[in-house]
Amino acid sequence: MSKLQTIIDDFEYLEDWEDRYRYLIEIGKALPDMPEEDRTEDNKVKGCASQVWLVAETKPGEAGDPTMVFRGDSDAHIVRGLVGIVLAATSEQSASDVEKFDEAALLAKLGLGEHLTPQRANGLHAMVMRIKAHAAAARAG
Repeated sequence: MSKLQTIIDDFEYLEDWEDRYRYLIEIGKALPDMPEEDRTEDNKVKGCASQVWLVAETKPGEAGDPTMVFRGDSDAHIVRGLVGIVLAATSEQSASDVEKFDEAALLAKLGLGEHLTPQRANGLHAMVMRIKAHAAAARAG
């Protein structure tokens, strides 16, 4: 079972928003720490109220469609959890699949969409747009 499917299943089990909130923080705590040398201005995601860093790498995949590997971090607990969810959905996926990723559908499936502040939702969208831009650039070669 994929890491993302485990998260989806766990969220379905948690009916109370407070429990989902705590689980979101746990997802963030499970993210590997990002080395200080990766916390650069170039890796910072613009449009996030919290500080969010994203590093993209590629591995060989299908011809013209490499596998994307993402690492991310945030200085805010809830945002770090959101980063963890997005990375579970996009890292180790083909660039073409990453470009099709629909964060709104995933948030709705997890029951998080209506609970995120507009600021967090905008920041999450900015991160996803950056991830998709990395995937498009990787496919373009």
